[in-house]
Amino acid sequence: MSVSATVIDGQITNQKTPETADSKAKTGGTSSLDKDSFLQLLVTQMQYQDPLEPQDNSQMVSQLATFSSLEEMQNMSHSLDKSRASSLIGQYVDISHTDASGKTTAVEGVVDFVTFQGSSSYVSVNGELYDIAEVQSVVDGEYTVAVKLAENFNMMLNNLPDLNRLTDASADKVSELIALYSGMDNYQKSMISSDALDLYNQYAGWLATRVENA
Repeated sequence: MSVSATVIDGQITNQKTPETADSKAKTGGTSSLDKDSFLQLLVTQMQYQDPLEPQDNSQMVSQLATFSSLEEMQNMSHSLDKSRASSLIGQYVDISHTDASGKTTAVEGVVDFVTFQGSSSYVSVNGELYDIAEVQSVVDGEYTVAVKLAENFNMMLNNLPDLNRLTDASADKVSELIALYSGMDNYQKSMISSDALDLYNQYAGWLATRVENA
């Protein structure tokens, strides 16, 4: 990345960093400088200072201290990103991914592993790598299991024939639904709507009556 600046008597009077994709990524779309740009400007200022009126030492120390603080903050930010990415392993996450064409896609799944490339952290979900910044939310594992079980329950319930069209062939499917519900804990059962539960009880009652009359 090139950085241009005008130096008069050893002082930088203006600067312009080209709006490249790389520079935008480093600055996060703002006008602030990253540590590499800051260091380049500092070196330029030292190189073109007036030898007869060199820059004041106190100003130089102040600028070096600013650079050191900037570098420390960026290193801390990278460390936090790595720590956050590592903590997501095994977690169910929601991701908003924007591809090269600008299309945004919602992705969800369990983080299999994380990888680090330079200062960037990536999570692996469904066999694909995504930047840690694209993770929108982390879903509790217990909640995810409960929701999936409730979805399976509703699907099985909806696939049953109407109550007035039940036959002997329907008994096995009703038994499978009862087994699924019986294996759920109270928290998981709480994910089932009251209407679905009422309908379930009617099917369970039909099966119980059928067994009694057998």
